[in-house]
Amino acid sequence: MDLTIDEALTRGGTGRFQWRLLGIFGLVWAADAMQVISVGFSAPSIAASYGLTVPEAIKSTGTMFFLGMFVGAFLFGRLADRIGRRKVLLLTVGADAVFGIAAAFSPSLDVLIILRFLTGMAVGGTLPVDYAMMAEFLPPKNRGRWLVWLEGFWAIGTIVIALTAWIASVNGVAEAWRWIFAVAAIPALIGFWLRLWLPESPMFLVRHDRQDEVRAVMNRVLITNGAQPLGGDTRIVAAPHDPAAERSIFAPALRSRTLGILAVWFLVSLSYYGVFIWLPGQLAGEGFGFVRGYGFLLVLALAQVPGYALAAWGVENWGRRVTLALFLLASAAGCFLFTIAGSPAMVAVSLILMSFALLGTWGALYAFTPELYPTPLRGTGMGTASAVARLGGIIAPSLLGAIIAKGFGVAIGTFAGLLVLAAVALMLLVRTETRDQAIA
Repeated sequence: MDLTIDEALTRGGTGRFQWRLLGIFGLVWAADAMQVISVGFSAPSIAASYGLTVPEAIKSTGTMFFLGMFVGAFLFGRLADRIGRRKVLLLTVGADAVFGIAAAFSPSLDVLIILRFLTGMAVGGTLPVDYAMMAEFLPPKNRGRWLVWLEGFWAIGTIVIALTAWIASVNGVAEAWRWIFAVAAIPALIGFWLRLWLPESPMFLVRHDRQDEVRAVMNRVLITNGAQPLGGDTRIVAAPHDPAAERSIFAPALRSRTLGILAVWFLVSLSYYGVFIWLPGQLAGEGFGFVRGYGFLLVLALAQVPGYALAAWGVENWGRRVTLALFLLASAAGCFLFTIAGSPAMVAVSLILMSFALLGTWGALYAFTPELYPTPLRGTGMGTASAVARLGGIIAPSLLGAIIAKGFGVAIGTFAGLLVLAAVALMLLVRTETRDQAIA
């Protein structure tokens, strides 16, 4: 008897195995969030340690970190399609922990910049492969919701870093950046050992015709979830697919959706990092009336949680494409509201809406993207999307500094336009809806 991976996963449903998977992936996802968000939170203390301005600190350590993420996403996403998801994840999470901890003990600015580049490579490699692998262990009915839940761990990482920076600030800790980087590395250190429990992706195994291994993995999933294991005569096969679409993410069958989704990744990334890399320094300094300090940054981090919750509900009830478009427009609305805010209270509302909607956007985007590609290209597709997003991260600390110099409101208004443009690109170029569909 032949069964596809999705058919076999549907037999077991989402149970104890997926909950364990979510916990393990989520821990490292929170660690990755902490590394990324620490770029903005660590900048004031790095500047104080090395006699720099905050923009100079962001441009030196932040730009190199995002350059590392760009290289890591591009390299490791493709490598995961060739040698397997599990090997790449163990390598990248291990490197994240080692280089992340080493950065906390940097003896000089030059060494710190190198270590942040290497940490960025590790984080950039982890992000796309995490989602490709998690998607491949979920049945179609629940996949979107669970992928948004995984993205929700980003908010946990953001909250932890905001609390760390706040506590360091209140207690007058010298070189607080060392504490921030050390705390950011701890979850990856724990996550490396937990990931030894993970089996290889069944979809990767079936695509390489490793039948004994894929059957063993599927039986492990089914037994853990309390379902009957597969019979010895069961053969696991790939879902029906178009072989021509497996040649490249830019093959004719995939070209339009690839161009559209890459445009969305780039524009969302540029806007998100443009806001959250510069905002911590802005609020820690002059702020906007009573809207200032690390306490309000914690409020913004907490506002991300309901954004993820609504995105998780939306991708299953409205569909991935519509949910993503709505959150893009809501993010743009938050940015626009900031530009016309006439009081600190309106500034606070606009920033909370931005945080709520931008992180819901990421949740929908991460749920949607891995479903757009067949298994042989899923790591490549996610890696390319993540690499394009890192271009936004590279540009945000450097080139956008000129715009922010003209006024924080001018920059936020620019992001509003970019987010509307992302919604237009999505609706014009990505015509596919993947809700409840099997992934090939």
